Formats: sequence, C-alpha cells, structure tokens
Amino acid sequence: MRTILIVDDEPAARYGMRRVLESSYEIVEAASAGAARDATARQNFDLILLDLIMPGEDGLAFLRFLRAAGDATPVLIASALDTARTAVEALHSGAADYIVKGFDIEELRTRVANLVRLGELSAENQRLRRELVTEGQFGRMLGASTLMRRVFEMAERVAPTDATVLILGESGTGKDLLAQEIHARSPRAEKPFVAVNCAALPENLIESELFGYERGAFTGANQQRKGKFELASGGTLFLDEIGDMNPVTQAKVLRTLESRRIERLGGSHSIEVDVRVISATHRDLAAEIAAGHFREDLYYRLRVVTLELPPLRAHKDDLPLLAASFLVQLGARHNRRVTMTRDVIERLRRYGWPGNVRELRNALERALVLSKGDEIGAAELPEEVRDNAPGIGAPRDGEMHAFLGEPDFREARRKFEVTYLKRKLEENRWNVSRAAAEIGLHRQSLQEKLRELGIQRPGK
Repeated sequence: MRTILIVDDEPAARYGMRRVLESSYEIVEAASAGAARDATARQNFDLILLDLIMPGEDGLAFLRFLRAAGDATPVLIASALDTARTAVEALHSGAADYIVKGFDIEELRTRVANLVRLGELSAENQRLRRELVTEGQFGRMLGASTLMRRVFEMAERVAPTDATVLILGESGTGKDLLAQEIHARSPRAEKPFVAVNCAALPENLIESELFGYERGAFTGANQQRKGKFELASGGTLFLDEIGDMNPVTQAKVLRTLESRRIERLGGSHSIEVDVRVISATHRDLAAEIAAGHFREDLYYRLRVVTLELPPLRAHKDDLPLLAASFLVQLGARHNRRVTMTRDVIERLRRYGWPGNVRELRNALERALVLSKGDEIGAAELPEEVRDNAPGIGAPRDGEMHAFLGEPDFREARRKFEVTYLKRKLEENRWNVSRAAAEIGLHRQSLQEKLRELGIQRPGK
C-alpha cells in the first residue's frame, strides 16, 4: 500500500484528511516541520500533504529543505491561504500541486491519486536512468569504461540535490554536456539552464553579463538589463572556463554564492537569486591558486562536489561505442548511412586524440562527408589520425620542451600561449575573428591577449 505523510499543526485538519484517504493509503501524521523531517529521515513516502502556516518552521521552508536534499517526493500543498502569489511561490519551490482547504472530498482523492501515479512514473524513470548509467549512458553522453561509469554514477547521485558542482577536464571532453545532463535530472529541470563562457568574454564585459546593469550605469547603457544570475534564477547557472575569470569578478561571484544576492552595475539595492551553480574548467586550479591567479576561497565554494572527465586517450575502450553513436547522429544529419572498416577502427584506437571527444566527432563527420560509398576507409580520415601524427596545432617536440623545461610557471605558461596562439593564427591565415571563434574566445579578448604577449603578424 502507498504511504502518505500529512504535515499539519491542526489535529482536526490531519484527522479530516486521514479519514478521506486511509481506505486507499497508509497514513503517517506529523504536527510540525520538525516532526516531518524526522519522518522523512526514517522512511520514504509516495506523497506528502503539506500545510504552509505552522509554528516554527513553515511549510515552504520544509519544502525547500526536501528539494535541497534531493528528495523528489511529490508534495501537495493543502493550505487555507487562497492567493495566487502563495500558490506560485509554492510551485516555484518545488510543490507538485496546490489545493485550498475547504476542498471537495472527491477533488482531494483525485489530486492525490494523480500525484501518486506521477510519483510512480518518476520512480520508474529514475530506475531506468540508473540502469542506463550502469550500462554506460548518461543522457547524450556515452562511455562504458570504468572511468566514465564512475563519473556518470556520481553525477547521477548529485543531480537531484542542490549541491554546487565543479567539472574538471580537458577541452573537448564534454564538460558542457555533463552540466546540462545534471541540470536535466535536477528538480530545477523545468527552469532555465544559463551558460556563460568566462574565457570568451572581455574582462570589462563579464561583470555586466553576470550581474546585469541599470540604465545609465556606463556609456551605452541605454536601458536596464538583467544579468545571467537573474536570468538563471530558479534554475542552473553554468560558469564554463571559470579558471579564466578575472580576480575582481571572482570576488563578486564568491560574495553572490555566500549571500545568494546580486547587485546590478549602477544599482543601489541587492536582488535575491535562487541559482544552482555548476562550473567547469580545463585549467589546474591548484596551480592557478599557487600562482595567485585564482581565489582559494572561491575554489572551495565551487568544489562542493568535483567531477573529473577523463581525456579520451585514457578510455579508448569507449572509442567503438562513441564512433558508432556519432555515425548514426551524423548520418541522420547528412542523410547517409555508413560503417567503418576494421582498419579505420584500429587507426582511431592508435591516435592520441588531443582534442578528445569533440575532435573524434569532427573527424568522423569529415570522413562521412568525404566517403563515396557506404563504408568509411582510412583515406577519408584526417591526415593526423590516419598517420598517427600529433595533429594540426599540436606542439612540436622542440616547442613542447621549450615550455616544459621552464622552471618558472608564469614563463612556461607565457611560452605555451605564444606557441599555441601563433599556431592557431597560422591555421586561420592570421584571421583574428576566425581564430577567436575556433578557440572559444571573444575577438576583443584575443586581440588583448596578442597585445599582452607581443604577437604580431609576420611582416608587420
């Protein structure tokens, strides 16, 4: 028999609801939010009937506690408050439905039955998701290797909670996809998922992007604009490449995470925001902290839970699975059906994939487009994959030793940046806009970096 928890400080209200429902459900009663916390800690319920106005902790506070703890039990608010604002606030906090006391008995039975059924479907959906995770699938992400299943299992556990998550991994490993899948499995799934690439925004724009601004805050601010924290309120804010954020903005983000309030540029009052933050970076944040480029207190705020996506070279057993999936997706896009020869699969295994899963997908799309028949051969693969070369843009041995042998971290990073950016600019015939788009930077940010490093086009 399904079990319902009735939470109400009025004995008469609890008695009335119990009499209506006890023929079909097992009923547990709680006279306060504290008693309800104890009850939910002891057992699982199929539905919670919750009053809003109670002495001490009110119903909304208890509801938010449940959702923050990852408890997805359907909650039906049964309250004497009959205002649209209260109902909207309750639904925004995670309630499944709202009914005003004085309700018809049959209406209560119908709503309870519908929500119990909804809970059963949700539980079945979660069971199927867990099965997929154990088989190597997490939404749109695939990986049956031990390394990937470990990441998926941890992400599955953390997704229903409100915990702040830090995703680490090289470029191209799928950090943005993982963040989206965590959001899709959270109680905030119906709310916005807002992504910000901290590396792609110039330093003078990132604050206004995150926090918004008031009209007249600066030259060109002709109207009020909400920032990403406000736009993501109720949902998830994904701060991609957090390691590239400047120190001033880091301090403001830390303050926002601690207070859950923001202030628009040029504003005079603070605004409450309800946001779950997921951040990601390809950088070694411990090294950035040691070099004085990243705040240690912000790092500990961001890494409540840390998920690290391995590079593709560390889980090559997943290559056939990934390649087959990509060919199905790409085949649908290009209206083609192709397979791979054994030689192609072996060449995919031998290559080092410095660009990770993103590079694999791009290589397969190139091969599919160039193939003439229904089978991809080695001739259609990119040269570096076919011949197991380092790949375009990969540092040559001499260049690698130039910065790996440098004892000073900052000088090593400067040499790497010079080598990397020169190579990318050469590949794009020194077209700054194209190079910036390829490496995920704003054109202005790339120009500023070139000036900082003293990089100029040959012949200038």
